[in-house]
Amino acid sequence: MKLNPLDITEKQFESQVKDLAKTFNWQYYHTWRSIHSPAGFPDCVMVKEGRIIFAELKSEKGKVSEEQFEWLEALGKGKAEVYIWRPSDFDKVVEILR
Repeated sequence: MKLNPLDITEKQFESQVKDLAKTFNWQYYHTWRSIHSPAGFPDCVMVKEGRIIFAELKSEKGKVSEEQFEWLEALGKGKAEVYIWRPSDFDKVVEILR
């Protein structure tokens, strides 16, 4: 039975993304407690074979802050891939990480 994306919390979604990253052999980093990190820094960093991905994870109704947009914009000016992912993007996440 597939879960309704509206019922998946950000924490549950982060766990799904982490499992996918490990399945496809990505190095994966998630800031566990962001109180010592700069405001808005993306939730996940994944590295594999010269690719680097910064992903901000949100629940379906979660809002992206101005600081989060600023970080993603700055990181995206380099060679990094930047994304905002929600549970409804799961199939797209699989394609990107595969």
